[in-house]
Amino acid sequence: MSAVRLARGCSRLFLLELEARAEPLCFLLRAEPSAPSCPSSTLALLSAFGSARLFSLLVHGGGRVHRARSHAELVNALSSRLPPECRVLPLTAFLPGVKDSVTRGFFLRDESTSSSSTERVLNELKQSHALTVFSYEREENGGGQYWCQELWGCPTTDTEAGENQRLYVTPVTAPQENPTALHIINSVVFYRLDDAYQVLEECRDIIPESKEVLEIVNQQLEAYRRDIRFPVVVIKGLDATGKTTLTESLQQALGATLLKSPPQCLAAFRQRFDSEPPLIRRAFYALGNYITAAQIARESLQRPVIVDRYWHSTAAYAIATAVSGAVEKLPALGSEIYEWPSDLLQPSLVLLLTVSPRERLRRLQGRGLGQTEEETQLEVNDLFRQKVDEAYKRIQNPACVTVDASPSPDQVLQQVLSLIRNKCHL
Repeated sequence: MSAVRLARGCSRLFLLELEARAEPLCFLLRAEPSAPSCPSSTLALLSAFGSARLFSLLVHGGGRVHRARSHAELVNALSSRLPPECRVLPLTAFLPGVKDSVTRGFFLRDESTSSSSTERVLNELKQSHALTVFSYEREENGGGQYWCQELWGCPTTDTEAGENQRLYVTPVTAPQENPTALHIINSVVFYRLDDAYQVLEECRDIIPESKEVLEIVNQQLEAYRRDIRFPVVVIKGLDATGKTTLTESLQQALGATLLKSPPQCLAAFRQRFDSEPPLIRRAFYALGNYITAAQIARESLQRPVIVDRYWHSTAAYAIATAVSGAVEKLPALGSEIYEWPSDLLQPSLVLLLTVSPRERLRRLQGRGLGQTEEETQLEVNDLFRQKVDEAYKRIQNPACVTVDASPSPDQVLQQVLSLIRNKCHL
């Protein structure tokens, strides 16, 4: 199917993201101009578009790994090659309520003195990537203002469809559910071992380290079992909430085994996969959870097990990163996105450590080495921190038990030991 036919789908929406806390702008493409269903949306769109030259790019074609890597490459290419007066914004095309219908891309506002350099870059990118590129023109039609869109760099007619390629932008009210939620399952957050494994299988020829990681997975999960004998307690929390101090104290107090997720056997590969787009990076960390599960099952035969992070952390960070906008844009409580994977060993108890933002900031002073990009974001991005924290609280089966980690380490330890004895019968 041609890109133009894809765009013409009457129910396909295009979501343009502006500032982090601002409401996104949503529009449809129609073959004929029509009155907008929401006048306020029209005014917002006209204000956002302004008088700049406008382009949009959608990544299509190839498998999901190819599309994910192509999108990531475009982020770098656009930021480094476009004129500084050209602003790049996230753009998403999707069918409301339809999973795996999301197509990601970018919207460009070009306010440079000449469009030639921008068009040259876009033309080169179109030749080297599977891209659909559109340009926008403003025109008066029927007494109202419309934004006219046509496939940029192609003939004015669609030889496949036999129709004119000129389409009209019609602003509409954005749906309540963020479209990102449509492709989170087994794309951003993984709920089955086989789905995460398959992603790295598809990366074997382009990321050599994938083969090594899969070999480790095969070795570690050779006799994987999902039942436990002694209690398994997982400790969660944002950075600087006292996880390390508490887990080490619990290890001593309970004579337990202390495990960390991601497991140490994958440590040498973290930097490599942290540089990959979310699809690949999340699959890598999902496999780390299954390795940790296998280690938990083995160790719990002998003694209690304390785990520093586990699936909750992987899911919370992924959801908070994938869902743009305010905290209210996160999938609602009760969504299947927050359900525990059916084939992953469940812990006996999950504790979420919390401290006030002011106390966290005090503890973070002087820290920062050895952190992932997302962990660093927590220190500077209050909105991201709020979304991670809220995602933690919405995950179910098992849900997190919140622990105030503001008191002294010994007080927190005694509080947690009491919870473990009551809930795990130790």
